Amino acid sequence: MSDARLTHLDDTGAANMVDVSAKAPTVRIAVASAHVRMNRETLDLILSGNTKKGDVLATARIAGIMAAKRTHELIPLCHPLALSKVAVDIEADETLPGLVITVTAKLTGQTGVEMEALTAASIASLTIYDMAKAVDKGMVISDVRLLEKQGGKSGHWQADSNNK
Repeated sequence: MSDARLTHLDDTGAANMVDVSAKAPTVRIAVASAHVRMNRETLDLILSGNTKKGDVLATARIAGIMAAKRTHELIPLCHPLALSKVAVDIEADETLPGLVITVTAKLTGQTGVEMEALTAASIASLTIYDMAKAVDKGMVISDVRLLEKQGGKSGHWQADSNNK
C-alpha cells in the first residue's frame, strides 16, 4: 500500500468527504467486474432471451449504467460525478457456468470512478439475479472487484494474480 491513511477520515477519526478542489482534472478510467454463477439451464434460458421478465442482459446493462450514475446516492462519501462514459459488457462463461459482467467508467475530473464501476457491476449482477431467481434461486454473485484504474495522483493500477 502506498498510503496507509484512510482518506475518508479526518484527523479526529470522523468520516468526511474528501476535498478534491485542489486536484487537477485528469482523465480517469476504472474497470470492474463481477461473476454470476448459475445452473447451465438458467444460463441457456437467459441467452435465449425467452425469460418471463424480458431481456435479462439488456435490463442488466441499463441497471448498471443507472447505478453508476447514482453511486453518490448509495455510497455516503462519494462525490456526484459527471460521467462521460459507462459501458456494461456481459459475456457468457461456460466454465462457471454463468455470466461475467465487466464495467468501464470514465470521466475527466478531480476524483476517480472506481466506486461507480464497482457499483455498476454489483447492480447489474443483482438485476440478473432478480430477473432469473424464479428459475434459479441458487445463483451466486461473486468476485466483484476492481480490475484496473487510470488517472489521478496514483496513476495506473491493474489487478494481477496477487490482487485477489
